[in-house]
Amino acid sequence: MTRSVKTVTRDLTMRALLLLFERDDFNAYPVVEGAYAVGLMTKLDFLKCFAFSPAQMVPRYDDLMNKVVADVMSPTFIYVGEATKLTRVLQLMVEHRVRSIPVIDAERLVGIVSREDVMRSLKRCTSGDE
Repeated sequence: MTRSVKTVTRDLTMRALLLLFERDDFNAYPVVEGAYAVGLMTKLDFLKCFAFSPAQMVPRYDDLMNKVVADVMSPTFIYVGEATKLTRVLQLMVEHRVRSIPVIDAERLVGIVSREDVMRSLKRCTSGDE
């Protein structure tokens, strides 16, 4: 688990979020108010707002880039607790096809587990098998 989590707030614009995705090369950011996790913003959520729909065949790029995270984020998301076993985290990642899972304790964000974190843990667990 990574305890130093980069987060975003509900009022961040899509334009600013795009810069964060580019800079950090993350696939998701927890959305927080204070220390409380209120949502998750993924690259897929970001891209969904630009997808064509019957009502809007040509998205207005500038209008969409000025939307804020609260308009686009996933308010319901998969998360785990600090005591969740690695095997359960891996199972959730595979079942739900997610790349990272926030770690929450009493509604407070305490970390995030990424695929890379799981892979490092698996390597440590199997390092004597080579």
